[in-house]
Amino acid sequence: MSENEISYREIITKAVCGKGRKFSEATHHITPAHRPTSILGCWIINHSYDAEKRGDTVEVQGTYDINVWFSYTNNTKTDVATQTVTYTDIVPLSMKDENVLTEDLDVVARAVQQPNTLEAVVSENGTTVDVQVEREFIVECIGETKVAVAVNPQGIVEEYPIADYVDQVTDEELENLDPHFMHEELDK
Repeated sequence: MSENEISYREIITKAVCGKGRKFSEATHHITPAHRPTSILGCWIINHSYDAEKRGDTVEVQGTYDINVWFSYTNNTKTDVATQTVTYTDIVPLSMKDENVLTEDLDVVARAVQQPNTLEAVVSENGTTVDVQVEREFIVECIGETKVAVAVNPQGIVEEYPIADYVDQVTDEELENLDPHFMHEELDK
């Protein structure tokens, strides 16, 4: 091999071998103890979830509590209805590494949009509350894969030539720099 010829070496490392993103909307029907007159508020708490790879997708299973504050008896009394709901989101993997060495992957799921109430209304039949919820997940599958790296035939370069530093600012130039130059431009 000549001195200028580039050689490559395969390295086995842990890396992101699959990625996906999924936005979901769902409508849940909450049945309060009393017939609701109007909705005063709705919030979601206690969100928990787990993710598992299934084929070319990641299945996110979770639960959260929906609390609906409502009035009843012609707006003379209030109460809070609480219901725990479960969901399953199937997240397709849009990026997949074909060089993954094993199917034993670590799955990481992050809720980039926690479950959030979009709208809560008394249903047409007047006995339930329809709650529209949005949520969004990003998932990553991490596993062992092969990567090829270029190898420098001369080994490690200890010192870099001074020509690599020509674009740097000198100490003298820094001393002459006006710290208010941006404010002057903005005032124009």
